[in-house]
Amino acid sequence: MKQWYESLFENYGQKYDNESFTQGTQGECDFIENELGFDKTLKVLDIGCGTGRHSIELCKRGYNMTGIDLSESQLEKAREKAKAAGLVIDFMQHDARNLPFENEFDVALMLCEGGFPLMETDEMNFEILKNAAKSLNEKGKIIFTTLNGLFPLYHSVEEFCASNTAEGTATYRSNTFNLMTFRDHNITTVEDDDGNLKELDCNERYYVPSEITWLLKSLGFKKIDIFGAKLGAFSRNDQLTTEDFEMLVIAEK
Repeated sequence: MKQWYESLFENYGQKYDNESFTQGTQGECDFIENELGFDKTLKVLDIGCGTGRHSIELCKRGYNMTGIDLSESQLEKAREKAKAAGLVIDFMQHDARNLPFENEFDVALMLCEGGFPLMETDEMNFEILKNAAKSLNEKGKIIFTTLNGLFPLYHSVEEFCASNTAEGTATYRSNTFNLMTFRDHNITTVEDDDGNLKELDCNERYYVPSEITWLLKSLGFKKIDIFGAKLGAFSRNDQLTTEDFEMLVIAEK
């Protein structure tokens, strides 16, 4: 049986690029470039790359990109876009819980909940972090965003999602946030690229900063910084607060 995140990303490449949460690519890549020290020799792995928006933008700027995703239809869209832009990017289908790389990359990106907090168990989510760490060399750096567990303690996730939804994009309802597991269960309705409506029973894990720090330390990361993640405007100046729906994590070995 397919998991909800597998069904979600089937035949959804075109519509995905129109979602509100995918509109910050330029600004996010400006931040990433800064974090990379504008070093074009670095090898960058984009985990859960989706339709390749960050990989394509960074490749345009001269970086050596490899994108992996579980969804073949998202990857097809990524390859189409890269080809149209005259770019050479290796887009490969892999499960982030089981990556074939070891000490190969300087930097790993995991942006916009492409994989990490979507898994059905905490152990599976940890496998994604573990595989990202394994893919990096001994001086490797990871940059990722994930759901901020401090947010649902003070706010309704359902109201937040409703306020960020435009006509024709994904909607979320019946959100229930479980204080014991820090998981939000909701019914997500999306329209795929052929106009078919899909209702998915979703389950996403929210993390508090201390958990993320502990998980990354256990994987050998020494320097771990966590900030608020503002769409299209990542910044080290944004202290994480209970108002941030997502957090931005930057960790170095």
